[in-house]
Amino acid sequence: FFTMKFRMDFFLVTFIVNANCCAAIYWLGLTVNGSSVGWNQTHHCKLLDWLAPDQSQLCRRNLELMHSIVHAAKLTKNTCQNTFNDMRWNCSSVEKAPRFTPDLAKGTRESAFVFSLAAALVSHSIARACSSGELPSCSCAPAPAEQAGPDFIWGGCGDNLRYGLQMGSAFSDAPMRNSRSGSQAFRLMHLHNNAVGRQALIDAQETKCKCHGVSGSCSVKTCWKGLHDINHIAMDLKSKYLSATKVIHRHVGTRKQLVPRELNVRPVRESELVYLVSSPDYCTHNEKHGSLGTQDRQCNKTSNDSGSCNLMCCGRGYNAYTERIVERCQCKYHWCCYVTCKRCDRTVERYICK
Repeated sequence: FFTMKFRMDFFLVTFIVNANCCAAIYWLGLTVNGSSVGWNQTHHCKLLDWLAPDQSQLCRRNLELMHSIVHAAKLTKNTCQNTFNDMRWNCSSVEKAPRFTPDLAKGTRESAFVFSLAAALVSHSIARACSSGELPSCSCAPAPAEQAGPDFIWGGCGDNLRYGLQMGSAFSDAPMRNSRSGSQAFRLMHLHNNAVGRQALIDAQETKCKCHGVSGSCSVKTCWKGLHDINHIAMDLKSKYLSATKVIHRHVGTRKQLVPRELNVRPVRESELVYLVSSPDYCTHNEKHGSLGTQDRQCNKTSNDSGSCNLMCCGRGYNAYTERIVERCQCKYHWCCYVTCKRCDRTVERYICK
């Protein structure tokens, strides 16, 4: 009886710790029914149990932001899976939000990536909503402080990154300010990675221009600051994921900080992702570690990167099969105005991990 009770208590504590550790990204569960909510009355904020208390408060005060936040949740899920579709860990577990599995609930480098991406995209979504006129609380970004070039003037409507960062960080970081959202080490880790994501967003600004003049000439050029597309930001964060630093929480002087686990490693930089718990190799199915395994995953026989059959299949080998694909081809445009195509079929070879 004692052994059984101990195991049940241990399971309960483990569940609570894991749940609290990823409470800050419960809002990714907004994709489940967030799109069906009107977000025009404050009681709508109570319909969603996975918003942390401070996030619910921000929701009530800024209802107009919620459409952008729901959009960011969708973008985070889709972008994460697209970015890692050639890796053993392919971010499929993010679809289970807000019921996360251990790969995202234990302070792994995978959770570091998802937290940083979510933080970047919620600010990105709000900044873009400002410049597109979707939000009454903000508009285009002010003209950049830097001097315009000799061949252009500042104008147009730039993405309002300042407002996006302000409201995005208030929403993303709110749960981590609460001591009930896991241990201090986990909260510091996720706050750090959230900031890394937002810095990647800041670094993703680019100057965009439009020409004005007679007959398409560029006698006058108007430019503004805009944000790169989300795939650019995701690939930047993926490179940081691959070089992330494992840290521990220990005293440095009079207070505890996150420092590299290896003593001979330089201090953690503000631009790099950090994690607390090592990940499995994700080769085999293991629910305890949140690993789905790579059996039946498609691989690339001719590649040498992470999607290659050698790496994806973890040395188990692969099966080959052929697939007949029917597609449109030899399309012609006819005046006016329709297109005719022939139907062509071709055979492709697929490779599936054993």
